[in-house]
Amino acid sequence: MGKILWLASYPKSGNTWLRVFLHNYINQPDAPYSINKLNDLSASECNAAFFRAHLAGPPAAYTTQEVQRVRPKVHHELMKLHDDLVFIKTHNANRAVHGIALCTPAVSAGAIYLIRDPRDVAISYAAYTGRGLDDIIGFMSQAGAANRGTDAQVFEFLGAWSSHVESWIATPGVLLLRYEDMLENPAREFARVIRYLGDEPEPERLGQAVAYSDFVALAKQEARHGYQAGSPTAAAPFFREGRAGGWRDVLTGMQRDRIELDHAAMMKTFSYL
Repeated sequence: MGKILWLASYPKSGNTWLRVFLHNYINQPDAPYSINKLNDLSASECNAAFFRAHLAGPPAAYTTQEVQRVRPKVHHELMKLHDDLVFIKTHNANRAVHGIALCTPAVSAGAIYLIRDPRDVAISYAAYTGRGLDDIIGFMSQAGAANRGTDAQVFEFLGAWSSHVESWIATPGVLLLRYEDMLENPAREFARVIRYLGDEPEPERLGQAVAYSDFVALAKQEARHGYQAGSPTAAAPFFREGRAGGWRDVLTGMQRDRIELDHAAMMKTFSYL
């Protein structure tokens, strides 16, 4: 068995919130853990810095074939980041590209997958990227949807929102978290995370970590210090609203209908329809 615990999600589904909680629970700081130090206990799989040692030239010029050829090597090296479990964030679907897995099974100790109502994902993703809502809604329906590589990160293969979800919930042993359940009862849901890691959560420690990971606290941090992992094209703060059902105030009827038509089966599976 490997050492990597994948923190997986489609973009804008609560991945950063989970990483914040883990830092606050594990480190037990006297004040909310800095949102700009989330690489202390976790790392982003697509960070181009991890691939530079294996590929020549600027990362933005790496081909998908080149990235996939060295991806297993990078993943094996990521296991060396910590002595015990290594938390690795990924937005990749759990599939193969050019015959090579995007998340190498041999290094995997498990996975936590976060899912969020795709109608809210579309709004948040549009704000994060600075792209139009109709553009993002179309992107979320594309079987071959991917984020192009840059000098900061290598490409991410997402696929359509529904197929992304399907790829991870079919993974044996994955822990599934619904964003909406995390909002409704964060202590209960984050306690599930600690149990998945093999420990029984300590009530006082859990409560403190939940309080330090509260959305209001995160938004205040971003307002004061910025968020270094935010998108340079973002049209709004990274920690923008953090609520469920915001799509009702933003999406047009046609936009809502398109999302629901594109993803009806998976939305029904998780009680979004």
